[in-house]
Amino acid sequence: MTQKDEKSSQSFAGIAGIVAIATLISKVVGLVRQLAIAAAFGVGAAATAYSYAYVIPGFLLILLGGVNGPLHSAVVSVLAKRRREEAAPLVETVTTLVGGVLLLVTVAQIFLADELVDVVGYGLDGKTRAIAIQQIQIMAPMALFSGLIGIGFGTLNAANQYWLLSISPLLSSITVIVGIAIMALQLGKDIIKPEYAFIGGMVLAWGTLAGAILQWLVQLIVQWRLGLGTLRLRFDFQSPSVQEVIKVMTPATISSGMMPINFATVLYFASPIPGAAAGFNYANLLVQTPLGIISNIILLPLLPIFARLAQPEDWPDLKLRIRQGLLLSAVTMLPLGALMVALSVPIVQVVYERGAFKQDATQLVSSLLICYGIGMFVYLGRDVLVRVFYALGDGQTPFRISTFNIFLNAALDWILVKPFGAPGLVLATVGVNCSSMLMLLWLLDRKLHGLPWREWSLPIMGLTAGSVIAGVASYGTLIASQQVLGKTGLLILLIQLSVASLVGIAVFGVLAAWMKIPEVNSFVVRMRQRFLKR
Repeated sequence: MTQKDEKSSQSFAGIAGIVAIATLISKVVGLVRQLAIAAAFGVGAAATAYSYAYVIPGFLLILLGGVNGPLHSAVVSVLAKRRREEAAPLVETVTTLVGGVLLLVTVAQIFLADELVDVVGYGLDGKTRAIAIQQIQIMAPMALFSGLIGIGFGTLNAANQYWLLSISPLLSSITVIVGIAIMALQLGKDIIKPEYAFIGGMVLAWGTLAGAILQWLVQLIVQWRLGLGTLRLRFDFQSPSVQEVIKVMTPATISSGMMPINFATVLYFASPIPGAAAGFNYANLLVQTPLGIISNIILLPLLPIFARLAQPEDWPDLKLRIRQGLLLSAVTMLPLGALMVALSVPIVQVVYERGAFKQDATQLVSSLLICYGIGMFVYLGRDVLVRVFYALGDGQTPFRISTFNIFLNAALDWILVKPFGAPGLVLATVGVNCSSMLMLLWLLDRKLHGLPWREWSLPIMGLTAGSVIAGVASYGTLIASQQVLGKTGLLILLIQLSVASLVGIAVFGVLAAWMKIPEVNSFVVRMRQRFLKR
């Protein structure tokens, strides 16, 4: 590694350390929020309705307003190449354009709430349907705030402001937790009764909206202080820099918009299955908590680097950075996925099984968690490759792949839901992500005039084999500890889960160290130095 590479790696690790701490705090609070929802509402009408009502406003917040979303990626890819004084006019113009479009989306949701629920939830009972309609109308303004948040994230990321990007999503979780806490203080144990489902549904909706508004306000204050744009309306849509953002943002946004369509398809097939929609949310959170932390650690520092290496003369360095992103994704996601598969039942029992969340819910969520765990690596690996295309100014390719995947997802849902039920729908999603990643790699190979397939594939195959061995070791440890300690009691479950996880991680760590992958070893050393210094 040259001195330049060493300095870049150190910078990458330093940023990753900041992102890791902030994202961990945010994700822990998000997990507490989901625990509160599970304990108060289980898989009943309030939580199930929320799963359907959240499809459009919630996914807009996650996708458009999320870190590494299309607006964030488009703004970073342009601002990273420009001087700071050029930022404010660009940001204000893009905000004016995006805000106007999303204001129309907000109004449409309010007036079409009935139709939106019926499209994805044809099998819902009348009570759950009524709650979902009210929730959509309450959360509709999140469409507007999602765009504003996404643009702000990109602006702050380009200005090397990482802490706020990673920690501000906890505001949405806090408002929901506070709402549930107030409801619990007023109703006590009666909160789990079905007759209070409507009140619970409204608490979830208003709490989610309040959190989005707070997230935008906090972000806006920092943006103003840095001189990176205000709420001033600008209509300079023909500016070259604005046109460059639009060129990346438009297909990227449409491409990301395919994800709620895919999820809506899943909900359509899941609506006749009792509790399936709420089960998806609970299982998905267990996966997204570590996945969100690690994806931010990897993607936030890499996206500006990809953008700076977009010229043909820099493509050899770009390929090295792509390999780094993929290998870091593999070394983190593959063992975590193996642990999710091997330890799914005790994980769900420890996290969720209390209050209104009973054993039948544990069986459903653990089966879904196994399927989600299988696809963790391809989910993150696909995101790494999509950001490369965005950095190259190509939003069309991910868009075309996403369009194709809508039909592939529907076909796989139809095929797999009959033999496997709700887990089959998650397996369909995993299949779609695998398809996306392979197509992106193939097209990137053509775009960059060849990729070193052997140098990339052999380490990933080795890490995959190591994760399988680690998963088997972890599961064997769990079975052995159950024979000695039994299977009941929170303390016993925690001990078994901790020991089995440590065994699996240790086995994988030994195997990964034996493989001597340079990028992984360098990153681990830099991260260790950063955290020891702190």
